[in-house]
Amino acid sequence: MNVLGIFCVRACSGLVGFRTATRVRCLHSFPGITVAQIDEEVAKLLELKAQLGGDDGKHQFVLKTAKGTRDYNPKQMAIREKVFNTIIGCFKRHGAETIDTPVFELKETLTGKYGEDSKLIYDLKDQGGELLSLRYDLTVPFARYLAMNKITNIKRYHIAKVYRRDNPAMTRGRYREFYQCDFDIAGQYDAMIPDAECLKIVHEILSELDLGDFRIKVNDRRILDGMFAVCGVPDEKFRTICSTVDKLDKMAWEDVKKEMVNEKGLSEEAADQIGEYVSMQGGRDLAERLLQDPKMSQSKQACAGLSDIKLLFSYLELFQVTDKVVFDLSLARGLDYYTGIIYEAVLTQAGVAPVSNETQQGAPAEESVSVGSVAGGGRYDGLVGMFDPKGRKVPCVGVSIGIERIFSIMEQKAEASAEKVRTTEVQVMVASAQKNLLEERLKLVTELWNAGIKAEVMYKKNPKLLSQLQHCEESGIPLVAILGEQELKDGVVKLRVVATREEFDISRADLLAEIRRRTSEA
Repeated sequence: MNVLGIFCVRACSGLVGFRTATRVRCLHSFPGITVAQIDEEVAKLLELKAQLGGDDGKHQFVLKTAKGTRDYNPKQMAIREKVFNTIIGCFKRHGAETIDTPVFELKETLTGKYGEDSKLIYDLKDQGGELLSLRYDLTVPFARYLAMNKITNIKRYHIAKVYRRDNPAMTRGRYREFYQCDFDIAGQYDAMIPDAECLKIVHEILSELDLGDFRIKVNDRRILDGMFAVCGVPDEKFRTICSTVDKLDKMAWEDVKKEMVNEKGLSEEAADQIGEYVSMQGGRDLAERLLQDPKMSQSKQACAGLSDIKLLFSYLELFQVTDKVVFDLSLARGLDYYTGIIYEAVLTQAGVAPVSNETQQGAPAEESVSVGSVAGGGRYDGLVGMFDPKGRKVPCVGVSIGIERIFSIMEQKAEASAEKVRTTEVQVMVASAQKNLLEERLKLVTELWNAGIKAEVMYKKNPKLLSQLQHCEESGIPLVAILGEQELKDGVVKLRVVATREEFDISRADLLAEIRRRTSEA
C-alpha cells in the first residue's frame, strides 16, 4: 500500500466501528484504482467524519424523521380526524363495510401489478424464507383478499397506510408513507351503475370538505388502447406509452412526445396522432362524436369504451354530478391493472394550495390551473383472477381518496384562519373555587366519566380558579363545573359557560341532564 492508501485508511480512523468505513479501498486490493478515485473517497470520508462530530471522537445523532415521512402534532391530528370522519361517513352512507390487510405482502403478490411504478415498491429482507414487500396500495391486497376468501360480492372501504419509494414532495402532500382511503365495489352488476356511484362518492366528499373548486376527469382504458391501435402504436408498447401519456398532468405535451419518440421508440407520426386525441375534452357529446370518428370507429375496444362513457354520463345526470365531470382523453392512469373506466379528481381553484412549476407547465388547457390530483380510481376486472388458481374473474371498480394532499390543504386553511382547532373533545372541566376540595373534584369527575361525559380535572391539589378557567378558554372546553364549600352545603354545582362567562347553580341531581342538553346544542 502506498502513501495515498495509508492516508485514506487514516482518514477513516475516527470512524472505526462504522460500516461507512468500508468505502476505503486499499491500493493493493484494487491495482487499477487511480489517485483521483482515492482523493474522492478521502473527501467523502472527511465530510462524513465532520457530520459525525469532527475530531473530538464524538458523533452527533441528528434527530429527524426518515425521508418522506412526518410527525403530526395534536392540531394536525384533529384536522386529520375531521377529514377521516367525513370520508368514513360518506362510505358508510353508501353501504360499505370495512376490512384490514397486513402492511406487508409476499413480494410475488405485488410483482407485475403496477407497470413502471413497480420500481417504487419497498422490498424487505428475507424473513424466515419469505420474500416480502411493503404494500404499494390497498387495491392489490384487496384483490388477493377476495381470491383467498372466494368472495365474489362485497362493497368495502379500507383506510390504511401504504408505502412508496418515491421522490417525496412534502409541501405538496407527496410522501413515502401515507394513508389511502379506498372504496370498492366487487361483483357482477349491470354496466356503469357501480362506476357512477364511485364518482358520486368523490363528488360528495370533495363538496363536503369544501376544498375549493374541483373537476373529475373520466376516460376508459379501452378507449386509450383503441386510440393507440388506430394511431399505429405496436401492441407491445401500449402499456409503456400509456404510462407516458399519464404524465400529461405534470409535463407539457412536447415533453411527453419527446419521451414517446426518443426514449420509447414510437414514430413521430404516431405520437402526433395521439396528440390530436389527448387534447380532446367534453361530455357525452364528445363520446358520440368519437363513435363517428373515421379512425376510432375502426376499433371495437374503443367503441365499447365510448358506449360505456355515454351510459355513465346518463347515470351521472341522475346523480346530479355532471357539473363537475369531464370526459378527458388525456387521462391515462399508469397502473397496469385497470381494464375499463378510469377517473381522477383534481382541484382547479388557484390559491387553495401551492402550485409547483412542474404542475403549472403540465396543466391542461382549462379555465383555471390544476393544483393536483386528490382522488383517482377505475375498473379492474382482471386483478382478482390473477390470484385465483382457476383464473375466475371478479369484476371490481373503486376509488382512492388522496388523503395526504387533502390534509395539506386543510392544514393551510386552518393556519390562514383565525378559528381555533380543538385538539380534545372535553365537554366540561371540573374545577374548585377554594382549597382542599381535591376529593370532591375527583368524586364529581368520576360521576361524569361513569355517565359517558367527556370531562377533565387539573392534576393539582389546590389549583387557582383563574388557572382552571384559562385552561378551558385555551382548550375550547365549553363548560366548567365549579365546586365550592357553599355549593357543597347547598347540594349544587355552579355551571359556567366559558364562551359567555354566564354562571348557573344546578342541583347535583340535574347536573348530568343539564350538561348533556348544553353540549348537544353546541
